[in-house]
Amino acid sequence: MNTATATTTKWGIDPTHSEVSFKVKHLVISTVTGYFKSFEASAETESDDFNGAKVSFSAVINSIDTNQKDRDNHLKSADFFDAEKFPKMTFSGVLNGDKLVGDLTIKDNTKTIELDVDFGGVVEDPYGNTKAGFEIEGKISRKEFGLMWNAVTEAGSVVVSDQVRIILGIQLVKQ
Repeated sequence: MNTATATTTKWGIDPTHSEVSFKVKHLVISTVTGYFKSFEASAETESDDFNGAKVSFSAVINSIDTNQKDRDNHLKSADFFDAEKFPKMTFSGVLNGDKLVGDLTIKDNTKTIELDVDFGGVVEDPYGNTKAGFEIEGKISRKEFGLMWNAVTEAGSVVVSDQVRIILGIQLVKQ
């Protein structure tokens, strides 16, 4: 008779070794990169490989940074994220192998998304902390989340693409 029970391990974000970024085409000819500077993430897992881990994430919309103040203010406005009314975006999901599947909520619009995950492994840092690393990427349609603003140039080019690439470099620390 096996009396062993699964032990849940809790992990929190290491914000100094993590980044949350996005890329979107501008005028169809170049890419603009932005970051969320304030975010939280956690995971609960019962396995060393994180398979089946429950993951939660949130980012503060007012922390958006595209290295251009006017553009950042426009993104925070009602034309895009409407940070005053919707101060955070959230994600809750489960890691299954190399896929992170869950619900992303932006502006009260929730959609199930799938992100590709490259698990870097688990190591102990020089201070005795156990760390786990992940590279996570995927694409979403911003319009599906209510980020509808757009303009068209005189020549007919779309100013901002609908497709947004999400790129996360995440380091978790065992709690």
